[in-house]
Amino acid sequence: MKVSRATGALYGLAIGDALGMPTQSLPRALIVERYGELIDGFHAAPDDQPLAAGMPAGAITDDTEQALLLGRLVVTSGGKVDGRELAQKLLEWEDGMRARGSLDLLGPSTKRAIDELLQGKDIDETGRYGTTNGAAMRVTPVGIATPSTELDLLLDRVIAASAATHNTGLALSAAAAVAAAVSAGIDGATVHEATEFAVVAATKASKSGHWVAGADVASRIKWATSLIDTAPGNTPPRPGAVSALLYDLVGTSLASQESVPAAFAVLAAYPDDPWLAVRLAASVGGDTDTIAAIAGAVAGACHGEEGFPADARITVAGVNNLDLEELADQLLKVRAG
Repeated sequence: MKVSRATGALYGLAIGDALGMPTQSLPRALIVERYGELIDGFHAAPDDQPLAAGMPAGAITDDTEQALLLGRLVVTSGGKVDGRELAQKLLEWEDGMRARGSLDLLGPSTKRAIDELLQGKDIDETGRYGTTNGAAMRVTPVGIATPSTELDLLLDRVIAASAATHNTGLALSAAAAVAAAVSAGIDGATVHEATEFAVVAATKASKSGHWVAGADVASRIKWATSLIDTAPGNTPPRPGAVSALLYDLVGTSLASQESVPAAFAVLAAYPDDPWLAVRLAASVGGDTDTIAAIAGAVAGACHGEEGFPADARITVAGVNNLDLEELADQLLKVRAG
């Protein structure tokens, strides 16, 4: 079962990312106008898409590409990556993206940190202003590679994979929440149980790194998920109502304290339907590809790859030439070791 859950986490990440590709950075009203309240599946990016114009239906973005890059480093390092090596690999990745004509490049926190590293600044300082969700969006492989029973080890690996670019309590707690939820899911947790473990990990990680002003991620995950009424016997919430709530109240920007709680709130709304959850996340507006990627990774870890339609898995693997099964197997070997 762990194999299906590990593969499911990677497929969920990629599927959510690809669903959110054409809607990323768009206001919710425009998404509703073009795709309805709930996007029905993969779509090509329109010519006016600010970051992904012309990309085909099912194409992934920086979220999945950086996660897979990190995943390969997790495998070669045996779990704990070197921050300088990660920064160099990210810089090479961006050069490749720019050569392909893509505008979906490094995020603001990562770009600033890498520029400072190249200037010779100490790696303990380069990520001191990194507060956005770049670490959280790519951290799924760390969760796959680390047992949930070893929280200190998990946090140590999250920090190693994040601090070079996002060395703040805010960003590290967001990344820890995602990694912990994925790890718990692979160990058999439900979405609700994985979310509870995410809050524990986020609380502990918030004391790491540099302090910056910003709402506590763990508290906002608890608050955002509490807004969704999913008590037994109640009618499931209407996707459009959930989407409006997240967009207007929780927030869907690239700020860690908005996008990560939003992803967990999506999961709280539809804990037993990964395909519905990622389509909703891709429809909320704002940083849709990242919110959907995070929600998909956690849902996939909790439900396995079978939680997503076979044709969606085939499409995202084929369009992007992905071999997620092999990487999942390698990450599970690190976890076992």
